[in-house]
Amino acid sequence: MNLFSGLFPRTFLIFVSLSILSINNTVAQPEGFNYDEDEVPEYKLPKLLFMSYGAKITFNSQWVRDRRNEILGFFEQEMYGRRPGKPESVEYVTSSIQKDALGGKAIRKEVTIRLTDIGPGFDLHVLMYLPVDAEGAVPAFLGYNFNGNHSINSDSGITLSKAWMRTENGVGFKDHRATEEARGLSSSRWPVETILARGYGLVTIYYGDIEPDHAEGWKDGIRAHIKKDQKGEDLALEDWSAISAWAWGLSRVLDYLETDEAVDAKKVSVMGHSRLGKTSLWAGASDTRFAITISNDSGCGGAALSRRAFGETVERINTRFPHWFCSNFSKYNGNENELPIDQHMLIALMAPRPVYVASAVEDQWADPNGEFLSAKHAGPAYELFYKKGVEVETQPEVDQPVGDYIGYHVRSGGHNVTDFDWAQYLNFADRHFNN
Repeated sequence: MNLFSGLFPRTFLIFVSLSILSINNTVAQPEGFNYDEDEVPEYKLPKLLFMSYGAKITFNSQWVRDRRNEILGFFEQEMYGRRPGKPESVEYVTSSIQKDALGGKAIRKEVTIRLTDIGPGFDLHVLMYLPVDAEGAVPAFLGYNFNGNHSINSDSGITLSKAWMRTENGVGFKDHRATEEARGLSSSRWPVETILARGYGLVTIYYGDIEPDHAEGWKDGIRAHIKKDQKGEDLALEDWSAISAWAWGLSRVLDYLETDEAVDAKKVSVMGHSRLGKTSLWAGASDTRFAITISNDSGCGGAALSRRAFGETVERINTRFPHWFCSNFSKYNGNENELPIDQHMLIALMAPRPVYVASAVEDQWADPNGEFLSAKHAGPAYELFYKKGVEVETQPEVDQPVGDYIGYHVRSGGHNVTDFDWAQYLNFADRHFNN
C-alpha cells in the first residue's frame, strides 16, 4: 500500500489498499520470507500459567486476579499500547431509521456518536441492521469495515460517505469521492440478509472514523486529541497505537449498544478481518464486555505466533505499518524470542469467554498453522474454568471447523471473508448464546 500524508481534515481521509479493494480480495505472498514449516526457527513459548516471577497459576481466581492482569499489562507495554477510558461526555443521535429496509426484511438504523469530550465534529457513524420480526433484544455482530458503511450493501438508503478516498482502480469514485456506484463494493464480505435471517443484528462502522490508516493518520484521529489513559495517567503518542485506538472505538460503539433496547448488549460478538482481526482480538482482550471475539485471517500481530517467523514477521510488519503498534514493539524486530508474551496469550485473555480464530489455506502470509497453534496453546487458560478449547492436537483438515470455547477453522481460498467463514461464526454464536 502506498502511504499518503496529504493535509486534509479528519473527516476527509480514507486510506485503502489494492488488497482491500480488489475484486477477488486476494493478497500476493511476498517473496523473501519463510513459507516452509521445516524452516521455522526453534522457539520456546512463554509459560501461560506461570507468573513472571515463577508462581504457578492453579485456580481461575488466580488467573482473573493476577496472571490475566500481568499478561494484559505486557501487551499494553510492549505491543499494542495503552488506551484511554470511557469519555465523560457523549451524544447519541439517530441520524436515520427505516423499518422496512432490504425489501421489508430489516430495520436499518444510522446512529451518530458524537465524542464531545474531544471536540465538535469528531463523530463516529454507525450503521445497524436489525431483524424486522425480532421479539425483544437481539444478539449482534459488531465489526469495522474498510471502505465506508455504504460499501457493505447496495442498499440505497445507507448514507453515502462524504469522506475523501484514495482509490486504486477508480471503480465507484469520482475525484476521490464515493459515488452511487461505490455502494456494495464490499458486500461479498457482509452477508447481511443471512445474518438477519439467523436472528442477529449487524453493526458496523468505518475504521477511519477513529484514525486514518497510515503513518501520519494520528494527526487526524483520536490520538491527536486524547492525552490521558484510563487510569488518568499521561498518554503520549508513542504509548499507544492505531490498533489500540481502533479497539477503543469498538468499545465506544458497545457503549451505545448498551443504551439501545433493540440489541442485547451482553451478546455482542466483535469480529474483524486482517488488520481489523488484530483489532478485534485486542478489543476482546481489553474489554470483557464483548461476549465473543472473532479473528479472521489476522496473521502477524493478531492470532499468529510471532516466534514462528513464518510469512509476515514482526520486523516486516513494524517496518511496513509502524503506526499499528506502540513504539516498544520495534524492540522485537528479528528478536521475537525476547518478547515476554506471544499471541496464544492474547487469545487466552478472552477466557472464559468464547473466541474464534479463522485461517485460509492460501493465505500463507498470515501463517495459518501459527494461528491454529495460538488457539491451541490458549487452551490451558480455559481449562481453569472447566471449558474446552480447540480439542485437537494438530491443525484440522481444510474446511473442517473444530473446537468448543475456542473455535478454529482453516478454509479453502485466500485472504478474505467468505460465506463459509460467516456460517461458522453464526453456528458458534448460536451454540454459545443458545440462539
